[in-house]
Amino acid sequence: MRVTHIITRLIVGGAQENTVASVLGLQEKPSLQFDLITGPTTGSEGSLENTFHNHPCTLHVAPHLIRAVSPLADFLAFRELTSLLRRLKPDIVHTHSSKAGILGRLAAHRAGVPIIVHTIHGPSFGSFQGRISNILFTAAERHVAKVTTHFVTVANAMTEQFLRAGIGVPENFTRVFSGFPLTPFLQARNDLSLRKQLGLQTDDFVVGKIARLFELKGHDDLLEAAPELIKRRPNIRFLLIGGGPWQERLEAKVRALDLQRHFVFTGLVQPGEIARYVGIMDCLVHLSYREGLARALPQALAAGRPVVAYDCDGAREVCIDHETGFLVPLGDRGRLIESLCALATNPALRETLGRRGQEIVCERFPVERMVDDLYNLYQRLAAERNLPS
Repeated sequence: MRVTHIITRLIVGGAQENTVASVLGLQEKPSLQFDLITGPTTGSEGSLENTFHNHPCTLHVAPHLIRAVSPLADFLAFRELTSLLRRLKPDIVHTHSSKAGILGRLAAHRAGVPIIVHTIHGPSFGSFQGRISNILFTAAERHVAKVTTHFVTVANAMTEQFLRAGIGVPENFTRVFSGFPLTPFLQARNDLSLRKQLGLQTDDFVVGKIARLFELKGHDDLLEAAPELIKRRPNIRFLLIGGGPWQERLEAKVRALDLQRHFVFTGLVQPGEIARYVGIMDCLVHLSYREGLARALPQALAAGRPVVAYDCDGAREVCIDHETGFLVPLGDRGRLIESLCALATNPALRETLGRRGQEIVCERFPVERMVDDLYNLYQRLAAERNLPS
């Protein structure tokens, strides 16, 4: 059975890491052949394309498949995808991300692909954008849902959001948590040499944040809370992991607030190195205004680090309030400050929350479980359509 995955771009990010892990894992299953189609990957957010060098999965680049809405580029990308799929003749097309999800599913339908699957990594509509954009994206998702065989969601929150918007029916949704290799995080330790390299002291209370430096990720909220947190806990330090187009802007804001001593920007960190950085954190904070279910949350919990997260989208499915961390109402700076101070002053609480989080993640987030769930879904969909598996 031939499966073709399509994603808008292969930057360093959660949806992209999920896609790469899925393809690499499923490639080991019997009777499956894989192709991966992506748009060009450029800019400050890194690239995962080299993962597929010397790998049996063939990587195809569609030059006009770009993230921004562009009628001409989108039309050309649709033609490129349709042509590629007619040549590859996959039994299943599995799309990821909003742009590739819409154009890829329409192209798969035009090319006569029998099974079309789409993973919802995060919402394409919601309170984070304007009314007109929401109307357009919702209409587009409703239209393309008509040619979608099945939806995979990384959190139940995504299923609920799409169903409320009149997109799909309940039996056509399956939650598959975004798994990852657990061992590096289970083995993560407080590496004092890495702390020293980053200018962090042994007794600093390190609050980590793993996210692209871009809009809707909540970095400004953390900066606005920082002065009060520093006043209460002078040894608090903020470790911002990730690169992106907002890095210069955020660094300038830190300087304007005279908080350079308390903020460390690592820049882009490759996925394989993330566990080392999680190991030197005392907790992780996640403040996105739009996120299906950020991999940073279960990754921190796998290392036994408690989390503080905005109650946004799927965060509550791993950040369980007072069980694995603290769930904060969206934008509530006061609760954010109180939650971080509670962790900073109570090592026993951090240990209890982190240990419980580790138990949950070890059960739900192994990459092997994600791959098995997808493989079983492919097999079931193929059997329902009498396709060879």
